[in-house]
Amino acid sequence: MFFDSDLLMSALRALTPILLAALGGALCERAGVFNIGLEGMMLMGCFTAVTTSWFTGSPWLGVLAAALAAAAYSLILAVGAVTLRGDAVVLGIAMNLLSVGLTSFLLRTVFGVQGTFDDPSLAGLPLVGGFSPLAYLAWAAVAVATLMLSRHVWGLRLRGVGEAPRAAATLGVSPAKYQYAAVLLSGVLCGLAGAQLALGNVTLFSENMTAGRGWIAVVAVMLGRALPLGVLLAALLFGLAEAAGFRLQGLGLPQQATDAAPYVVTLGALFLTTARRRRRTTPAGAVS
Repeated sequence: MFFDSDLLMSALRALTPILLAALGGALCERAGVFNIGLEGMMLMGCFTAVTTSWFTGSPWLGVLAAALAAAAYSLILAVGAVTLRGDAVVLGIAMNLLSVGLTSFLLRTVFGVQGTFDDPSLAGLPLVGGFSPLAYLAWAAVAVATLMLSRHVWGLRLRGVGEAPRAAATLGVSPAKYQYAAVLLSGVLCGLAGAQLALGNVTLFSENMTAGRGWIAVVAVMLGRALPLGVLLAALLFGLAEAAGFRLQGLGLPQQATDAAPYVVTLGALFLTTARRRRRTTPAGAVS
């Protein structure tokens, strides 16, 4: 049977890094900062988590270091887009490219290897009920983010900054302060996503191991309209696609074809979403 409980468990494990990163992207989107640097922040989190866990023997210190390192890395976007008024898209692309080169350089410098670092002494995250604690944290973060954005004054002000920054400023709310907070939080969440990927899903680091998951998280933000529950559903869709790819690989399909499953779903979802939005915005009788 193709669809069974094992496939669902695999999908839930696959969605965790995407969900954590997408929640960070959703917070930035709500604050008016378009963050496409999620891929780079995740990759920095992966490397820092593995390095710290290997040197200290503690995966939890690896998780903490990953969150702090990715938050520090996110300052590039915060300073560039918020303080200096630079183009957030250009900054995000630059961050993604920089992270690939920087982590590859550090891999050779710190561990003296190329490609992949894998050591039996590298400690991974423990599993509770088949999932790492970061998976449960990701699910809880969806509920917390929903409440914060809909009920708490901080979340309401964050939304106000994203929708009408000048109006928010006239009410005494500092848009820069909330945008900085959103970008830094996205860095923390991307660091946790990287730690989950490198110490939870597997226990190793390989060059460019995020493999486009940060970009998929960006699409999840768009599909979910920056709503935490919508982001969760979108991440679940991509998690199912990745799990189905692994299942099809076990049935004999070429790995190159099955690895493309999440990206095919991403393109299909983007196409359907764009077409639906155009139908809604095109006046009746107008020729598009």
